[in-house]
Amino acid sequence: MAVIFHKEPQLNKPDLIAAWPGIGNIGVVAVDTIRGQVGAEEFGEIDSWDFFYPKKVTIKGSVLESLDFPGNKFYFKRQGQRDLIFFIGEEQPSDGGRLYAEGRKAYDMANMVLDVAEKYGCQRVFTSGAAVAPIHHADSPRVWAAVSGRKLGEQIGKYPDTVIMGGTAGSGVTGMITGLNGLLLGVAKKRGLESICLMGEIPDYLSGAPFPYPRSSRSVLEVLADMLGIEVDYSLLDNMAVQINSFIGKIYDELPDELRERIEQRKLTARPRGEAITEEDARWIREHIDEFFRKGRADDRPS
Repeated sequence: MAVIFHKEPQLNKPDLIAAWPGIGNIGVVAVDTIRGQVGAEEFGEIDSWDFFYPKKVTIKGSVLESLDFPGNKFYFKRQGQRDLIFFIGEEQPSDGGRLYAEGRKAYDMANMVLDVAEKYGCQRVFTSGAAVAPIHHADSPRVWAAVSGRKLGEQIGKYPDTVIMGGTAGSGVTGMITGLNGLLLGVAKKRGLESICLMGEIPDYLSGAPFPYPRSSRSVLEVLADMLGIEVDYSLLDNMAVQINSFIGKIYDELPDELRERIEQRKLTARPRGEAITEEDARWIREHIDEFFRKGRADDRPS
């Protein structure tokens, strides 16, 4: 296991922003958008041989040429007083063959990412992902935040439509963070680094859909960009959201009437006397949506 450095940038107290594919690809889309807009340069990568199976084998002229593995790359951007390091992985390592990181491989990768962060004097770590919630797809997605300390919690508290997980007794905003987003947060705290995970809400009935959810990526990006002091052009995300929303609308129109009626009840939760969605209803919706997607309707996904 090794980190391969292509160059050795001189950086000043950088923040680390890390992301991997996940539900709705909310985090990785947000982080990769900001990475591309600031023009971050690649400077290293984690050797993937010990973490993943090859994605493909390249053969030319009947001769095996190479094995291609999921990428796990580091990028940097000099910002002046506080520089940036990005880490973007194409897949989460897992010992058990699950979609999200678990086991020794995941722990090793989390430590390798943080080894690079500490090598360059990083003091704060950001991760980003999805917050699966019983909301309607017409709702504006909020951002849930898990923070390593009170100082970060106070900073996050100034943003509208942003809530701290476990921050308010009885708020219902609790849970766990699966995969490397949560693992990296915990390992960073153990090393004495400030850490924060920003999670965009996605309706539970879309959490298994085979397409991204850019509306939530935008919500996350708004908070992340402001915390980093970066101006962002949201037009690409907005255009993507229009396309995805249109596709969701077509799927929604084909749902069974009873299922659609149950989901529509969620709009009532914003009204003063509206009753909150029950866990029983949420479970019923998830089960029927999963059955709907298993039938193959979502294979006709947007291009």
